[in-house]
Amino acid sequence: MLNIALPKGRLGRHVYGLLERVGYRSDGVADDSRRLIFENPAAGVRYFLVKPTDVATYVARGAADVGVAGKDSILESGAEVYELLDLGVGCCRMAIAAQNGFSDDRSGPLRVATKYPNIARAYFQQEGREIELITLHGSIELAPLLGLSDVIVDIVETGTTLRENDLSVISTIMEISARLIAGRASYRFHEAELAALTKRLSEACGK
Repeated sequence: MLNIALPKGRLGRHVYGLLERVGYRSDGVADDSRRLIFENPAAGVRYFLVKPTDVATYVARGAADVGVAGKDSILESGAEVYELLDLGVGCCRMAIAAQNGFSDDRSGPLRVATKYPNIARAYFQQEGREIELITLHGSIELAPLLGLSDVIVDIVETGTTLRENDLSVISTIMEISARLIAGRASYRFHEAELAALTKRLSEACGK
């Protein structure tokens, strides 16, 4: 039986729809309930619903054989997983944004507010820019407006929130989408099953 970790919320519901379409159905997954585990022995599948940022950890540590996680969550967690397929959904980008008119004079460390300290640190280290990291957990856009930071590193989808707060993207770090991932041990033990799952999902996604 394959144990599949799905992210709670809209992305998880969308991906479950794909999985259901290719033969991995389990009653109740799409229902509005507080249940977290759903199983269909006939289809050989068990689903766990977890916080999106935790999917990669569940998979890397073997609690789930396979899961669906955003590229941002995979990199930020540092989880050692195999990326089996880019599902082409949940698309957005990781970007650096600042107040309109901002210019980095490089006279001192750049103050960076973010929910993604590991991604931000790696990026600026590669760029050779000294930074002061400020880790926040919500309303990141407030930081430059209140003088807490010079820039922010955050997920950008439409850019509406940035525009409404007089912020703009000054650089894109990477494009992001949801990935089908597997743990290293699970991949060895379930290689044939995971290959079949990946092939079916790839066809369902039109790849």
